[in-house]
Amino acid sequence: MSKEIEIMLPDIGDFDAIEVIEIAVNVGDTVEAEDTLLTLESEKSTMDIPSPHAGEIKQIKVSVGDKISQGSTIATLLASETASKETPAKTETAEENKAEAVVIKQEETITAPTPRPAPKTPDSSQLVGQSQSAKAHASPSIRRFARELGVDLGLVYGSGPKGRILKEDIKAFTKSIMSGEKLANKGAFATPEVPPVDFSKFGEIETKELTRIRRLTGQALHRSWITVPHVTQFDEADITELEAFRKSKLESAKTDGVKLTLVTFLVKAAVVALQKFPDFNSSIEPSGDNLIIKKYYNIGVAVNTENGLVVPVIRDVDKKGLFDIAREITELSNKAREGKIPPKDLQGGCFTISSLGGIGGLQFTPIVNAPEVAILGVSRATMKPVYENSEFIPRLIMPFSLSYDHRVIDGVQGARFTQFLSTILTDIRHILL
Repeated sequence: MSKEIEIMLPDIGDFDAIEVIEIAVNVGDTVEAEDTLLTLESEKSTMDIPSPHAGEIKQIKVSVGDKISQGSTIATLLASETASKETPAKTETAEENKAEAVVIKQEETITAPTPRPAPKTPDSSQLVGQSQSAKAHASPSIRRFARELGVDLGLVYGSGPKGRILKEDIKAFTKSIMSGEKLANKGAFATPEVPPVDFSKFGEIETKELTRIRRLTGQALHRSWITVPHVTQFDEADITELEAFRKSKLESAKTDGVKLTLVTFLVKAAVVALQKFPDFNSSIEPSGDNLIIKKYYNIGVAVNTENGLVVPVIRDVDKKGLFDIAREITELSNKAREGKIPPKDLQGGCFTISSLGGIGGLQFTPIVNAPEVAILGVSRATMKPVYENSEFIPRLIMPFSLSYDHRVIDGVQGARFTQFLSTILTDIRHILL
């Protein structure tokens, strides 16, 4: 006999809430075990949530845009007879854990009142060319509050975590409109407003929507750029011996199923430099009063994907060998490109490395990945003549740049860090010291 069961969100990592971006089934659909029910998305990754059993979908208890956590009820399923026999009875604890979520859900699904007409905007205000309300970072209750006031959330600066719009932000926005003040260009992805232009008047155009990851990455980069006073230090390293050593280990790495790239050595060298200069392995408190020095070494490696830049984090690099690091870089990079990297693998970074060595270019100025305080940018190494012992000899020279938060690191520290890193890369034996 079939039995109706509730499907709850399993463990999705260290997250209190994660957004539902797609629901893959409808009421009445028949699903098999492991069929996708819905898709969740954090800042930089997506994940499909499968059905634990086969059966018929009786109810869907979440909507697109909802934020759900482990234990939240996703749907009810009329399980097939086989699945029903395998389904353990829910415990009272599960019922108790669900109660509060049900109350919150009921509160947020109250039918929204008819929106009031938008208030007349003073001539002195600055408006964007098109509403970005749908892309604003706000909860359903905040969106309802904004609709009641006729406020376009695309114009509101969010002061909450990760740019989330709070009720106080909407009140402040409304006050500025009513008082005739100009809107401050403080949006997470806003620049000083440019009047909209109809580009189609000048020729053929195509409008391409930014992916969610590109929008979120853009918001994070813009936030870092306007809140972190950047300084960039340029240097270079002679990696002739390092590259020779790397090539000598390629066969051994291949036997172990490992792709040993230069980035692997950069990750390991960065940890040695961070250990010598601990201020680079820190974050400044939001109050600006204290510096948090981290005693662990988690290195982020920027990975280019079709949807935008993603930064997987290699944890506890100081405790791992080169082959272990290389294997982890490959695994996480593949997951990132497939859009299947779990959120936990994008968190907890101390220092980021962005390498364009495989593409080209001389040097570039990477943007600090706040709340980190420094980032390393690596460009393509080239053979150059170096004068040694009264003659010019060919050496493989790699240019690199270090951007850092000037509130934490001054120019002298920055120069010493790059010089020390250059020394390590020139003679890789320093990693063993």
